[in-house]
Amino acid sequence: MTFALSSDLDMLDPTLSRSLYSRYVFDSMCQKLYDVNAKTNVVPQLATAMPKISDGGKTVTITIRSGVKFSDGTAFNASAVKATIERNLNLVGTARKTELGPISSVDAPNATTVVVHLKQPFAPLTAALADRAGMIMSPAAIQKYGKNFAQHPSCVGPFKLQQRVPGSSITLVRDPNFYDSSKVHFDKIVYRIITDPNVRSANLLSGDAEVADTLSTDSVVSLQSNPKITVLRSQSLGYQGVTFNIGNANGVGNPPKALTTPAASKAAVREALEYSINRPLLIKSVFNNLYSPACSPIPTKSPFSQPVDQQCAPYDPAKSKKLLAQAGVKTPFRLDMLVSNTPDTLRMVQALQSMVKAGGFDLNIQPVEYTTLLNLEDQGKFTALQLGWSGRVDPDANLTNFVGTQGSQNVSGYSNPKVDTLLNRAQTTNDLSTRKSLYGQVVQITRSDAPIVYLYRQSNLTGIASTIKGVQTFPDGVVRVAFAGFSK
Repeated sequence: MTFALSSDLDMLDPTLSRSLYSRYVFDSMCQKLYDVNAKTNVVPQLATAMPKISDGGKTVTITIRSGVKFSDGTAFNASAVKATIERNLNLVGTARKTELGPISSVDAPNATTVVVHLKQPFAPLTAALADRAGMIMSPAAIQKYGKNFAQHPSCVGPFKLQQRVPGSSITLVRDPNFYDSSKVHFDKIVYRIITDPNVRSANLLSGDAEVADTLSTDSVVSLQSNPKITVLRSQSLGYQGVTFNIGNANGVGNPPKALTTPAASKAAVREALEYSINRPLLIKSVFNNLYSPACSPIPTKSPFSQPVDQQCAPYDPAKSKKLLAQAGVKTPFRLDMLVSNTPDTLRMVQALQSMVKAGGFDLNIQPVEYTTLLNLEDQGKFTALQLGWSGRVDPDANLTNFVGTQGSQNVSGYSNPKVDTLLNRAQTTNDLSTRKSLYGQVVQITRSDAPIVYLYRQSNLTGIASTIKGVQTFPDGVVRVAFAGFSK
């Protein structure tokens, strides 16, 4: 089966990976302790049950499957889970540390029991283990390959890596060691990197690909009318936005250091951009109204959502100009913005460039390859950048990672002690109403500070040939093909 993938990914290492596209491939080769189902409920995968919480929330006990092997033939057991979690916490450059919270130690009292000890209760832990933080890696492969694990990944999954040609393709082959092999129907999955959405659609129509992700909103109507194609659509948990570099002077993971550029040092400049964006018009003109406005990182249908989270600043170019004047900058104010050089992204940012002129901005678009963009944002080599996040079911992963001072993906270098306190309080309680209120306060503060200006939420649009059955697209953004097959 050939999957037309809309972008190359960063690396096939669950500890270090940060791109959505790696999650597509991981879903076929690296199972997790928990997963997310179609209704965005967290359910066991390599674990046998939901975790048991004790000691006032500071001890989490997880039972796992027995008789399971990694793709390298070694045994999956509690010691492997312990080794993986410890790697996620301690490896230099880890993107998982913040997601796992205040873990003090991990025990493996027997082969099927894992006990996680926390310094304080951490409500988002189970949801974190339903994503890359919960993908368990072979300790033998970790020890053998170290930081080069991405070139030789070994997990528990239906498929394993055969070959990767950067920028071109990733080939997975069926793993004979997989414990649930009767559900696996493909012998091989080839992910072909095709960044142009029109070319992806053409490959789908010609039969050169059976699945294509991130369909262009321009092509959806015609594809839906084709009896040989099915278009799956689900509302995303994530967002697309503009991130400002406020304090990322020395790279992600290093202490924030306040920058002196106007966009970094003056919140009024960043707030002005918010008022210069007409979200409904942007969505209508660029995306045929198939997307929806994003006013915060909390999705509309999330149980944590409340009105304050969904109230966007109104389009008011006059107020934008007033804020720029208050900031003491000359207009038009030039704002350099890194963007991914994919056709749909360029089309959107060009519309944004035209739109924000009325608010006093001269938006200078700097297109680069997606993986280059990730490297530059990590290094702090940008003024502003346009990028998104595929979203998680627990809002902690949509907030703390990005606006918490120690957030592993806080590429803005934003730091606000009050925000940190509110996020910490939200992590330590399981009470929904309390967490909802605390996140609402974070949204209000960060809306004023504006390290990230949220733009819109995508719909997950996936094209599938009629020759394929069993492909699933959930709100978490991952296109699941591991258990699909050719129709009889």
